[in-house]
Amino acid sequence: MTRYDVAIIGSGIAGASLASELAERCSVLLLEAEAQPGYHSTGRSAAFWSETYGGPDIQPLTSASGPFLANPPSEFSERSFLSARGALHIAQTGGEALVEAMFAEFLASGVSLDRVDRNEINQRLRGSHIDWTCGLWEPDCCDIDVAGLHGAYLAHARKNGVALCCNAAVRGLQYRGGHWSIETASGNFEAALVVNAAGAWADEIAGLAGLRTLGLQPYRRTVVQLAVDPPAPADLPLVVGLDGSFYFKPEAGGRLWLSPHDETPSPPCDAAPEEWDVALAIDRFQQVVDWKIVKLETRWAGLRTFAPDRLPVIGRDPLLPAFFWLAGQGGFGIQTAPAVAQLAAGLILSEPMANETIDPSRYAPDRFR
Repeated sequence: MTRYDVAIIGSGIAGASLASELAERCSVLLLEAEAQPGYHSTGRSAAFWSETYGGPDIQPLTSASGPFLANPPSEFSERSFLSARGALHIAQTGGEALVEAMFAEFLASGVSLDRVDRNEINQRLRGSHIDWTCGLWEPDCCDIDVAGLHGAYLAHARKNGVALCCNAAVRGLQYRGGHWSIETASGNFEAALVVNAAGAWADEIAGLAGLRTLGLQPYRRTVVQLAVDPPAPADLPLVVGLDGSFYFKPEAGGRLWLSPHDETPSPPCDAAPEEWDVALAIDRFQQVVDWKIVKLETRWAGLRTFAPDRLPVIGRDPLLPAFFWLAGQGGFGIQTAPAVAQLAAGLILSEPMANETIDPSRYAPDRFR
């Protein structure tokens, strides 16, 4: 039986990025329950990088990830994973308090935000209804090449010796004699450290290990792709309702990706969209602009998993340090992946933090003791 220094359960963006980060310094096994990596949340991302997304406690991780995503090391990728987009956060008349609250939240963070009025909203979002009168402009918001980033992490990991095993759902975990025995659908393995990067299934993995679960809750998020008239301009920003009721962004060929920003509690599963949520997305969109919906082309749903305080869980389990949590990334796992992987690798290897803006204790699992 092959023994590894680290076995990572889950090969989505969290597991793949950590495997890449650790690959040159220890032996790593990457276990994936599905036939291919990134089948669930990673493969269903809305694909944007926004320093305001997730709130002020997530922002340090997002901001720290920006330089890597914009200009990755040449040995990792020869091109950037970001492309300029900008985000327009809007509110209706009477929503000025929402604008000021968000502006105040990020005032000391260095995130660039500018207040906008009705005229500027209509300049950036032609055809918007007249009651959308105030908001904020976030110029540094970008699109992310999610598939490219995930693929680059996996390629870098494999090039540096990481073993990837798919169709390997974990069925049993036992820690004895200073190492883990890991029973999977594709065979048995051993490792000194197990990393729980199982996304919506993270609490289930902890249960298999005989550890206390943390109350991680998956929520379903719906996205639809629309053909609209007039076609969505290529330079349309990401448009976000400050009340949390929608966001939409342009896609190739003048199409739109639209979400009602839904959060419906769900068990871990292969999520599918509900007709009600699709209808809700379209209704909310029609309250924002006077564009005609030509066709509902496709729809999908993904799971976003949160800890009770909605912050990621990164660190060794307080009762069993040979079990490492890398879970609860919510909807911001892609945009924070470089910083989170560096943070997790540093904690695993007992290395000092390279980025002083990030406080590891903010995300440590022992905050739930």
